[in-house]
Amino acid sequence: MAYYVGVDLGATNVRAVVADGEGTLLGQARDRTPRGPTGIAVTEAVLGVVREACGEAGIDPSEAVAAGIGAIGPLDLAEGAVENPANLPDTIDRIPLTGPLSVLLDTDEVYLHNDTNAGVIGERFHSDRNPDDMVYLTISSGIGAGVCVDGHVLAGWDGNAGEVGHMTLDPHGFMTCGCGHDGHWEGYCSGNNIPKYARELHEEDPVETSLPIDDPDFSAVDVYEHAGDDDFADHVVKQVAHWNAMGVANIVHSYAPLIIYVGGAVALNNPELVLDPIREQMSEMVMSNIPEIQLTTLSDEVVVEGALASAMTAGTGDRSRL
Repeated sequence: MAYYVGVDLGATNVRAVVADGEGTLLGQARDRTPRGPTGIAVTEAVLGVVREACGEAGIDPSEAVAAGIGAIGPLDLAEGAVENPANLPDTIDRIPLTGPLSVLLDTDEVYLHNDTNAGVIGERFHSDRNPDDMVYLTISSGIGAGVCVDGHVLAGWDGNAGEVGHMTLDPHGFMTCGCGHDGHWEGYCSGNNIPKYARELHEEDPVETSLPIDDPDFSAVDVYEHAGDDDFADHVVKQVAHWNAMGVANIVHSYAPLIIYVGGAVALNNPELVLDPIREQMSEMVMSNIPEIQLTTLSDEVVVEGALASAMTAGTGDRSRL
């Protein structure tokens, strides 16, 4: 029997699943993504969850015939590695992936994708309609998109197509993104940067608020939990929603999707506060056809499901290859 492995390497968690040739999950494992000291620690975490998932499935890792990886970027596809990830500490400059996983599984069939490209593969693979023009957008620790145009997932020569979180939305560069550049969408609206944006807004206009602005553990969760009960929290949510709508409008004009699936922790935990304002502002921002915008159908499993689908379909996620 053939066995397949899917891996999701995020800035917060790393997980792996093992399935048989029918796509039935047999084992899975999850761990926190190490914050260092180097990228090798992250590589070891990936190998650890794969071993654990294989153990739960009752197989030796060498019995897997192929694996797919959906990983945070940016990627170096030629080397099969993540290079200088924006949402991990600066000490992590390189995370080898395909080589070490190939050795563990004893197979050359290891396919590396940007995590959002894995997401769009997962949505297409599991969609009844299987649309040829669609986008998977994640609003989480970072922001990115997997794009499918005319039935082809756009990876780019280096695997980094779809880094829409690094579109410049604000020419004034009020906020600095984790990548070091100013004015990027991710610098305002990602889970990592919403609290920083809130602090900057409050410094400009220090109104009374119940948000724990000065608490070092202040997070995006606090902002959304106080929304509806705190005027300043409402203001932050409204500003973030406006930048999100601008980013989505740019995606629509760039790729003309029929549907945009939105995932990531910020969106999944606050769908009404994140998705509804985007939908409401589309008619004011988009000159072409407005796509359907909905929450991902696969919850937080979308990336690992896409990675698994990639392994099962020779790296493409195309059902016709099954």
